[in-house]
Amino acid sequence: MDRMLKVEKTSFSFGSLSVFPNTILSPMAGVTDPPFRRLCRDLAKNRMGLLVSEFVSTDGSSDFSLKNRKELKFYPEERPFGIQIFGRDPVRMAKAAGLIETLQPDFIEINAGCPVPKVADKGGGAGLLRDLDRLAAILRAVKSEIDLPMTLKCRIGWDEEHINIFDTLRIAEGEGVDLLTVHGRTRVQGYNGFADWDIIGETASRAKIPVVGNGDIVSVNTAREKLEKYPIVGVSIGRGALHNPWLFGQIADAWEGNPSLEISLKEAFSIFEKYYGYMLEDGITASGALGRLKQLAARLCKGLFPENLIFRQSLLTSETPIAFFEKIALFIEDDCSLNTQFYPDRLVNLNGKKENEVTFGRQFKG
Repeated sequence: MDRMLKVEKTSFSFGSLSVFPNTILSPMAGVTDPPFRRLCRDLAKNRMGLLVSEFVSTDGSSDFSLKNRKELKFYPEERPFGIQIFGRDPVRMAKAAGLIETLQPDFIEINAGCPVPKVADKGGGAGLLRDLDRLAAILRAVKSEIDLPMTLKCRIGWDEEHINIFDTLRIAEGEGVDLLTVHGRTRVQGYNGFADWDIIGETASRAKIPVVGNGDIVSVNTAREKLEKYPIVGVSIGRGALHNPWLFGQIADAWEGNPSLEISLKEAFSIFEKYYGYMLEDGITASGALGRLKQLAARLCKGLFPENLIFRQSLLTSETPIAFFEKIALFIEDDCSLNTQFYPDRLVNLNGKKENEVTFGRQFKG
């Protein structure tokens, strides 16, 4: 059970924005689209902190355009909302930011953290950490083009031998970044091992701008522990939200001094119909929505105790949404489910490995 203690840091501000709770749903390509963001916000009763778009590429052979950019879509109830862009060319990044500003998001974020080879190896995302002069030029160009707050999301460095987050911080402050989010892993590390929160904390202690920490936030307690131990203003939650999309609301409840929400098995698996409805409303086909339902089911099933691999496999092999929902209904009604609990907080790490320290040198795959 989460400790019933309130933390001192429950909100933060940057630009003209005031954010409660002090959480961010980390942008994840192919995951944090409008339906998933709206699902999390609904479950949190509108107490989400900040929402950020899936990252938007500014690279390409043609000029950047707002047309046919599904990543740019957001709903009024998602505010405060930011759009994250990535690329390697300062001029293209600035032009894209200027066009995106016309959509009236609340801030624009620069991505210097994506580890995927097709992004980082071409100089975008985390690849900018190997060329800090280019990162500085991008920040300078974007800042000169927009009036909105500008934020930066980055990793602590490219690899164990090149941890340069303090240099990145210096550049960010010099080029007018309003908020810095630091993922406590290197690009080479990818998502293996635990994030290095001591480095995140040291960055925050040196910073003149607000710093948000990212990595391994999977429960109210892990959020509380990081906020109590380190001089960060908030936490960014990525994969933890896939296992527990209620987490933002649970954090808000805890910060307000309310008991943590206990999620019954029936409540846990009732969210799929809501999620499906949001996807259809967003124009996703039934077959496309089925794939996303399975993606979420694979994560949520890891929170079942005792585990039920047969049920999990039955959901992942469903051929239609109707069959998917029927299997859930049968499981909920089955007597064997009476002794099954949904307890996502038992997942202490999301890496699939029993690791208890930061591990460097492992190549990211995927």
